[in-house]
Amino acid sequence: MAELNGPTDPETSMAAALDTVAASLLGIWESAREGTANRVSGAQLRAVMVVEQTDGINLRRLATQLDMLLSSASRLCDRLVAAGMLEREPGRFDRREISLHLTPEARRLLAELRADRQAQLAAVLAGMGPEGRDALLRGMREFDEVARRQQADTTPAGESAEREDWPGDPDGPGGPGGPADRSRQTSVRWADPSAASERSVGSTREWPTGGPVARTA
Repeated sequence: MAELNGPTDPETSMAAALDTVAASLLGIWESAREGTANRVSGAQLRAVMVVEQTDGINLRRLATQLDMLLSSASRLCDRLVAAGMLEREPGRFDRREISLHLTPEARRLLAELRADRQAQLAAVLAGMGPEGRDALLRGMREFDEVARRQQADTTPAGESAEREDWPGDPDGPGGPGGPADRSRQTSVRWADPSAASERSVGSTREWPTGGPVARTA
């Protein structure tokens, strides 16, 4: 019978350690995001990040990136337009198709979010030695590279990866129109996943900004 607390391989031990220490980094991400909570919800922030990464994205592609029903993504965009975060324009090649663009206000919001996050990171880095900072940067860059490659290899063509739920957020995957609600609604899937992720600010959590792992901002 295998020992429950027997020796583990180096990768598993490292993963457990990383899972523990990453809480501090994720805490900084969450702290910065909370600074935008009075202006946009978590899912709305993620949508803004997706549009930033793919300017002119249409509603169907945005819905795919957010893993939402088209109707739910449309309502989310309505709220962002009303909040002055998004603009809608007729598509360049098909006037019946609507393209989405960020407003200057949305770009200011993202700039403030990143500035807050970077200031908090800089404060922590200032307490580290040069060798630790260099090792951290090298390791994170390699981690990001491998994570992106693995996600690209495992995400089926035409499907978006499952995104993190946002508890209590009606715009999130767990709210109306999200995966948990699809057993009671007709599900709609689209084949064009080319839009960047935001992370449902995503992801792609911006683990930094927009790409696999929807980079949150």
